[in-house]
Amino acid sequence: MQDKVVMVTGATDGIGLVTAHQLANMGAEVIVVGRDAEKGNKVIEEIARSSGNERVSLMIADLSSLQQVRQLAQTFNKEHTRLDVLVNNAGAIFTKRLESVDGYEMTFALNHLNYFLLGNLLLDTLKTSAPSRLINVSSAAHHGQTIDFDDIENRRNYQGARAYGQSKLANILFTKALAKRLKGTHVTTNAMHPGFVATRFGHNNGGLMRIGMSLAHLFALSPEQGAETIVHLASSPEVETVTGEYFANRMLVSSSAASQDAETAERLWEVSADMVSAYSNHLIE
Repeated sequence: MQDKVVMVTGATDGIGLVTAHQLANMGAEVIVVGRDAEKGNKVIEEIARSSGNERVSLMIADLSSLQQVRQLAQTFNKEHTRLDVLVNNAGAIFTKRLESVDGYEMTFALNHLNYFLLGNLLLDTLKTSAPSRLINVSSAAHHGQTIDFDDIENRRNYQGARAYGQSKLANILFTKALAKRLKGTHVTTNAMHPGFVATRFGHNNGGLMRIGMSLAHLFALSPEQGAETIVHLASSPEVETVTGEYFANRMLVSSSAASQDAETAERLWEVSADMVSAYSNHLIE
C-alpha cells in the first residue's frame, strides 16, 4: 500500500478505525472521514503516532446530508489528484424513524444514498488512479430483505431492523450495478459482510437497543476481526481484478437471490440517481 491514497468513511470508531489504522501501518496515505472534529483529530494523531506514518488526515462530514457528501468529494478532489481505494463504511441503525436534513428516511440516506453519491462523485478520480478499488460495507442482514419501491423510505410500519436490512441489500445492489458500469476501467467494486462486531454500533439509540447490543458484544468479533475482510479487499493482489462480488471472512460468498436481481439493481440505481440529482450533475449512466 506504499504511495496508495485511501479514504475510509466512518473511520473514527469500530471497524472503520481499525481499517484506517491497518492501512496506515501498510504505508498508505489515509483520509479519515468522521463527523466529530475533536474525536477525529485524536484518532489521526494516534494512528500517525503508532504507525509511524504521518500521511494521515481528517475530513469532517455528516454523511446523512447529501450536501455534505458533495462538499466532502469537492474538498477531496481539490486536495488530492489520486484515490486508490474508497471504503464506504459509515452507517447506523435507527430504532425510530428519523429523516435526514434532505427529508429522506435516515437509514436509507446514511447507509445507501451516501455510498451511492460519494462513489459517483469520486469515480473520475478512481478511474484516473486505476487500478483502484471501491469497497462497500454491507451486512448479512440483507438476507431475507427486498426493496419495496412503493415504500422505499419505510413510511408505513417502520421497523429499524427491516430498514437497516433493506439498506444493506441496497449496498450490494449498488455494488453490482456499479461493477457493470465500470467494465474496462480497471476500477473494481465489491461489497462485504464484516460479521457481528463488538463496536459502538447501535449505541446511538440508547435504551433497550443499547443494552441489548452491549450484552450481545460478549459473543461478538473484535473490531480487528471485523476489519480483516475490508483490509483484504483494499490491499490483496488476490482480488485486484475481482468485481461485483460479495465477501465475508476474506472469501467470496453468495449473497441473497434478491441482491443478484439485475432488474432490481437497475431500478434502484434510477431511483437513487433521482434522489441525489440536485447534488450531482455527473452520475455515471
